[in-house]
Amino acid sequence: MSKKKKTNKKKTKKSDLKSQVKNLFSNNPQKTYNYKQVSAALGVTKKSGRLQVEVFLFELSEQNFLNEVSTGRFKMKMVPGTFVEGVVDMTAKGAAYIIPDEGDEDIFVSQSNLGHALNGDRVKILQYARKRNRQAEGEVVEIIERSRDQFVGTLEVSDNFAFLVADSRVMHHDIFIPPTQLNGGKQGQKAVVCITEWPEKAKNPIGKVVDVLGDPGENNTEMHAILAEFNLPYKYPEKVVEAAEKIQDKLPAEEIKKRRDFRKVTTFTIDPADAKDFDDALSVRKLKNGHWEVGVHIADVTHYVTPDSILDKEAVNRATSVYLVDRVVPMLPERLSNELCSLRPNEDKLCFSAVFEMDDQGVVFDSWVGRTVIHSDRRFSYEEAQSVIETGDGDLKEEILTLNDLAQKLRAIRFSKGAIDFERVEVKFELDKNGKPLNVFFKEAKEANKLIEEFMLLANRRVAEIIGRNELTPEGKRSGRNSKTFVYRIHDEPDPEKYESFSKFVRKFGFEAAPRQNETISSSLNRVLGEVQGKKQQNIVETLAIRTMSKAVYSTHNIGHYGLGFKHYTHFTSPIRRYPDMMVHRLLQRYLDGGRSASREKYEELCDHSSKMEIRAADAERTSIKYKQVEFLKDRVGDVFDGVISGVTEWGIYVELDENKCEGMVPIRDLDDDYYQFDEDNYCLVGRKRNKKYQLGDAVKIQIARANLEKRQLDFVLAP
Repeated sequence: MSKKKKTNKKKTKKSDLKSQVKNLFSNNPQKTYNYKQVSAALGVTKKSGRLQVEVFLFELSEQNFLNEVSTGRFKMKMVPGTFVEGVVDMTAKGAAYIIPDEGDEDIFVSQSNLGHALNGDRVKILQYARKRNRQAEGEVVEIIERSRDQFVGTLEVSDNFAFLVADSRVMHHDIFIPPTQLNGGKQGQKAVVCITEWPEKAKNPIGKVVDVLGDPGENNTEMHAILAEFNLPYKYPEKVVEAAEKIQDKLPAEEIKKRRDFRKVTTFTIDPADAKDFDDALSVRKLKNGHWEVGVHIADVTHYVTPDSILDKEAVNRATSVYLVDRVVPMLPERLSNELCSLRPNEDKLCFSAVFEMDDQGVVFDSWVGRTVIHSDRRFSYEEAQSVIETGDGDLKEEILTLNDLAQKLRAIRFSKGAIDFERVEVKFELDKNGKPLNVFFKEAKEANKLIEEFMLLANRRVAEIIGRNELTPEGKRSGRNSKTFVYRIHDEPDPEKYESFSKFVRKFGFEAAPRQNETISSSLNRVLGEVQGKKQQNIVETLAIRTMSKAVYSTHNIGHYGLGFKHYTHFTSPIRRYPDMMVHRLLQRYLDGGRSASREKYEELCDHSSKMEIRAADAERTSIKYKQVEFLKDRVGDVFDGVISGVTEWGIYVELDENKCEGMVPIRDLDDDYYQFDEDNYCLVGRKRNKKYQLGDAVKIQIARANLEKRQLDFVLAP
């Protein structure tokens, strides 16, 4: 009898787990999960349970409840012929694809069936009955939420009316502006316009000018236009600035008494030469037992920015600082980012610190995390610290050389455990006082950069482990109870199909990316990245390798960080410029104080917002680089350069110039010696008659044909 009851109990548990899996997908129909992510979300930690989750996923796929969108990744299945909600992804030609919340296939909507929907809007569509072997199609029946109501562009002004011609390639409607709503804007100027109404039968929306940016071609105008184009703020509301200015800079004695005092320990910062916001500092001293005490000290922003205050709400909205070619648009007002919170030399500063005891081999014996007060003795630029490392001489040479030696040991340990060694070339511009690019140079990460990186990684990992492993509640750790809500930086494993495509491609250059005997994917990838160093294909292979990887995001569901080889990882070290780090500081202190677990739903929404804002900021940065590349080369039309094919599409080939890493396109219409077709599987264009190929990674010689600053576009032709 007891045996029978035991069997029923097992069945019930399995049934409950399967129901939990179904509920997770039902409650998050727009999300894609693999078995690790499902297990993490449901708190399944044992290997047997995770394997059971994997089995259920495939069972639910066979039962048509889930779709396997790629190998091992699943999403709720969408029922065709019904109403579907999703996000508009506009094409350059005016039609759109709707990315559905449910289902794995985008739905095509012609321009005539879009109504007044714009790029990024959340809409409800009626999905048509599927025709055989045809793309799914539908029509917009409701606009649920606008993604934005402000657009940047150029004013076209006449006597009786005006229009804004939007800069965005996916905004296909000019915005009508009554003359009374021009706000001082003049013909040909760049401006930001807010849509105020869009009558149902009107072709164009109606709007008003909310800000005049200035004349096209001026540096400030163009940088502000880029920020506005990506719906990023370029100035602070007056009330936010006023709130920051009211904060006192004197550190209260009672606050200092609560903290661990590091003011007498040698401490310094290492940052870019032009940096003004110093997030992090390092301290080091020798202990009586012969070990080293290394402190990673992070600006305690949350001491000054309290939850739900006007400063906090502004920081949430921005989520990140934005780094354009010529400027930083800080997440926090300068009073905080450059003054109160910045760990400037010869000033007492409040910090949140991770302190490590380690031996000469970089092995960590003990650690402590908590709030501190520090006093930075020296502010180093990366170049100054690098000089100390290379010459063995200079200020604080013993401290810097010690930390550099420990960082190299930590780095070696990290790579031995599966971290991937990505080192991309970073393009920088030398600008004159008006922002005009005078020269292009490449920024190389040297030992001083890697020193800082290694200790930041150590602190980020340790903070994540404390919460992820339930180390603050030993009984929780022993029982395997779910860890408390926390913000993790997660990075999934590469998609096997994508990695196989990558392997096939690099094999053509003589590199073997498929794992050899006893190799993991990460170790085989490191091998290839090492072999390609210094070769002409280096940048292409590294770019493709990065595209092969999943994107790192913020989440309360921890699945580890594949690229770094860490089971637990977070962002703790940059609260001046990233809102997730502020969330981490608040949650960590809450749990150090014995507080209950925070709302997972609330923090998951904040994580999702932060991930999206991070992508938007990165897109704006890339656009500003593209603008400066075009500006740099606009006076060199007709010049010939060596380059390498960096991208292949059905409309042409992209070429990256060897000399300056600027990229432009050779349109397929200009390849007039044959009729070329796009071979997507082999990343190449192939001539139909002569079988001539233009393949990703091929060396080519090009001539600059056109440099269009307005479109931020370089057009190349193949050199004679």
